[in-house]
Amino acid sequence: MVNLLQLSALFAYDLKSVAYKPIPGSGGISAASNFNSSQHSNGSAPLAASAAHVRQRSTKKHKPGKSLDTTDDSSSCNVEPYDAPEILGQDFPPYDQTTANVYRYRQQQSVNLGSWFVNEKWMTPSLFKCASGAQGAEIDIANGWGSVDNARAVLERHWDTFITESDFEYLANIGINTVRLPIGYWNLGPKFTDNTAFESVAQVYENCWPRIVRAINQAGNAGIGVLVDLHGAVGSQNGQPHSGVSDGQTNFFSEPSNMDKTVDVLTFLAQQLGSVNNIVGIQILNEPQYTDTLTDFYSRAIDAMRSTCPAAKSLPLYVHDGFDLDRLSSYVASRTDFVVQDHHSYFVFSPSDQKESGSQHTVDVDGAISQSLVRVSNKQRRNLVVDEWSCALTPESLESEGDADKVRKEFCTEQMKVYSNATAGWGFWSYKKEGCESDPGWCFTSAVGKSLPSTFFAYGKAASMKEANNLAKDVSDNLIIPTVTENLLNLVQQNRPSSSIEHHERYAFGPLIRRRFEAIHQHRDAQSGQDTDSWQQSTSRGYTDGFTTAKVFASYNMSKVGFTGQFMMDAIEVAGPTLIAQGTEDGYHDGFMHGLRDGEKLAGAP
Repeated sequence: MVNLLQLSALFAYDLKSVAYKPIPGSGGISAASNFNSSQHSNGSAPLAASAAHVRQRSTKKHKPGKSLDTTDDSSSCNVEPYDAPEILGQDFPPYDQTTANVYRYRQQQSVNLGSWFVNEKWMTPSLFKCASGAQGAEIDIANGWGSVDNARAVLERHWDTFITESDFEYLANIGINTVRLPIGYWNLGPKFTDNTAFESVAQVYENCWPRIVRAINQAGNAGIGVLVDLHGAVGSQNGQPHSGVSDGQTNFFSEPSNMDKTVDVLTFLAQQLGSVNNIVGIQILNEPQYTDTLTDFYSRAIDAMRSTCPAAKSLPLYVHDGFDLDRLSSYVASRTDFVVQDHHSYFVFSPSDQKESGSQHTVDVDGAISQSLVRVSNKQRRNLVVDEWSCALTPESLESEGDADKVRKEFCTEQMKVYSNATAGWGFWSYKKEGCESDPGWCFTSAVGKSLPSTFFAYGKAASMKEANNLAKDVSDNLIIPTVTENLLNLVQQNRPSSSIEHHERYAFGPLIRRRFEAIHQHRDAQSGQDTDSWQQSTSRGYTDGFTTAKVFASYNMSKVGFTGQFMMDAIEVAGPTLIAQGTEDGYHDGFMHGLRDGEKLAGAP
């Protein structure tokens, strides 16, 4: 039966009608002021003026009933000297290719560590109490608090206490396997602020980069991957306060020197982090304006980053789509290296979203949005993530609902389900904020167990040490892992397989492969000039690799492969035509996916 509600939503929903996170208070420049409809003359419909306007993070939205006192009261702006403890955890573990591959190719259940190194007023208003000027962005904190020394003390205390090692342990224990870490160019230290807006306050950040290194290692100690996200580029890529500036100016694209400096920042990150096991990738820009030169800059940055060191050649690089899902998809699909599109999804800012009921938003997610994400994901080898989304709904969206809590939960869990099925991962915005306890819409720790499930493991459970050891046993010594030569797979110490796994492999491999061969023989009989034996060999190889890959990933706290298309393409390149003959790649894909599904069934069995 046709669901008329879903069908109407499919035609009515504007996937570009997305918006930024809120910023309380006044000020800020509307994204519409910089919007040029001619930029969308590539065949997609131009945005309506009202839709373009809501691309900004609303300047009116903050927690209902709350007001933020940002008056500069000198009696309350005294800063106690901060005797910061020694910054430990500065050495990254030795590089292990297999471990790095699991972090990078696995399905991501992620949260954003927002307002830790790039502060946003609506999230950490206390830091803006004695900020300068517009009191709206990171630069105002650095210029405020009476002196550079005071601002540094305020921020260093925040960096050391807002998120700690115990937070990473908590996240790992509930199945979060990745964090997105927003940073600005200023966080790298004084030398990266020369001739920028942060130059005069560079000393505020002289001890910041070691803290970022510490955060990456703390995450790694908990088995959590880190996506380092350049949230603030030199000159600002979007004019929004979350890029570090409060003047509303977007000078990144108009000033070539700003792009040059940003490339320097990105190459530094690639060189420093390319061989770090738990770095899942680097995001080149966050939420940039989609100008005609955006993809040119992406290509330039990617080339520069890949050339910094051998490890950077295979490092995943993430590119935000500027809220144009389809337009950037063609760019990502045209590349063969590990480049991932990031799309952000919110439902509270446009006038239509504010009026639409929470139940209808859930229908939109399950219908038009899901279909659009699947279509784009399939086009580009599943190299797609939704790395910002939330449970937030407006009061208007909930006022007509009988049970607002139930509606919010359905809306939130449906998003998580759709993003998990359609893409290689999701990232909730944000992990925590001030006033978190009463804000399940935007605060992950408040939403867990309420609007969100209590755990997020890919298989619905964590792996015990015994299960992990069993899953890692008897791994084929010639498994093809992308970017690794054959016969190289470093796992936990291996013993003899458990009887259950021995039984499954002994009796499942043969019949399953034989059934696949029968179907493939029928397919190949209809083709001419193909070597059936080569096709059989590639399919068999693919099944073995897929089955064993599922076991390998599951041994890392029950992870699943997420970037499956990229994984298979890279595996074929590593194997070469000796193992996978040209023209039989589809056979390898077919066998791999079947083996992967069977391996995941085994790993997820009670």
